[in-house]
Amino acid sequence: MSRRLPGVQPVSLEEWLQVDDAYSAQMTYRARLVSGKGQQVLRCDPACRDAACELLGMVLTHIPRLGFEFVGDGSVLRPDGVSVQLDNARPLWTLSQLVQEDFLILQKEGDRHVLRGALLCFPASWALDQKFGHGLTEIHTPVEEYDDNIARRVERLFHAARAGQPLMRANALRYRDPDLYHPRRGSDTDRSAGTYIRSERQTILRLPETGAVVFSIHTYLVREADLSPDQTAGLLRHPIEMPAGEMTP
Repeated sequence: MSRRLPGVQPVSLEEWLQVDDAYSAQMTYRARLVSGKGQQVLRCDPACRDAACELLGMVLTHIPRLGFEFVGDGSVLRPDGVSVQLDNARPLWTLSQLVQEDFLILQKEGDRHVLRGALLCFPASWALDQKFGHGLTEIHTPVEEYDDNIARRVERLFHAARAGQPLMRANALRYRDPDLYHPRRGSDTDRSAGTYIRSERQTILRLPETGAVVFSIHTYLVREADLSPDQTAGLLRHPIEMPAGEMTP
């Protein structure tokens, strides 16, 4: 759960997005964050709009298998019964109303990938306003473990990302506070005493038309006391050693 970067494995497109038992609660909170936080959780550079629209289109092709239903008036009925009106003029906003995943869109500029579009409602101790418009190395500053070697490996990973073949990894972070919105490093101190295990299922996927790379994050949160025996054994095999924030793109 807490293996070091990059620690990735391929998954099928059918496994790219997920709906879990926290769906309704997370979506309600996401809607409140998007409404109240504005560009702190949702930003899109004009040059990234085509990529955001392409991402929305891809998501719409995949969600029927997750229990979503298209309605004739141009809306989608979610698994929790909530109707969402599709708005192609606001692709990231529409995504925020549909799926649990956060999405970061990185575009290749020269020899690096730069964050140009983001729906980030559940940050793990990093702030969108500090990272937007930056490349992968700058995004990870000041993470000590993210040295030049890891930076090169991750950049190569993004360059090698292919359309139709998501790559997935997962991490584990310990928190005292169960709030999923943690935009600042150090916002939840004394992490070693945390009683909540926060795991991010992260995927990397290249969009076939625009060529942008999408980094998705599906966040799970559980009390450590409620972990299954297999999860507890996994945590013992891979102890949580790094502070939150080291597992951004």
